[in-house]
Amino acid sequence: MEIYNNEDEQLDAVRNFFRENGKAIVVGVVLGIGGLFGWRYWQSHQHTNLTTASVSFDNAMLQSENTAGLEAFIQANDNTYGVFGALKLAQDLVEKGDFAKAKQQLQWAQTHTKDDNLLPAINLRLARVQLQEKQFDDALKTLDAVQKGGWFAQAQAIRGDVLVAKGDTKGARDAYTQAFEDNPSPVLKELLRIKLNNLAA
Repeated sequence: MEIYNNEDEQLDAVRNFFRENGKAIVVGVVLGIGGLFGWRYWQSHQHTNLTTASVSFDNAMLQSENTAGLEAFIQANDNTYGVFGALKLAQDLVEKGDFAKAKQQLQWAQTHTKDDNLLPAINLRLARVQLQEKQFDDALKTLDAVQKGGWFAQAQAIRGDVLVAKGDTKGARDAYTQAFEDNPSPVLKELLRIKLNNLAA
């Protein structure tokens, strides 16, 4: 630490410091302020985009019979709202028996969701559609992604259905039993009981 004899020496030292480091300090301050405003702008932009997507989503749901409009909404929204739109459209397509297009929407939702809690639900729906299309191996592969957790019992129940369709009675029984032992909902538990009894008959 330097010791100065008087105020003039201190003032000269300060001037020298700013002469040598002034530009770096100014640049640092400008960058800091610019970064702060940039971050706030980005947050505001994201909020505005999500608010706009939310309003568009509500409108798309109100006019969900307009398939083309819903498809356009999905393609324009690579976010959670787009994923929910794809799920809604897939549900409508399943009800119409158009499993091929429903599968496309579910695969889109599968690859675009950023929510790890939503992904298992998408996989279960996709596996059911693949079962309807007799794509048994694809359905089993999709179900492999649903491990232990809240969705496991449903995944094993669907796995059992797929294996029944493939003619694998033993595999189906094992899958139904795992689902039954995973503490499923009362409705699913009763359904599994019926399926296991049918396999034993």
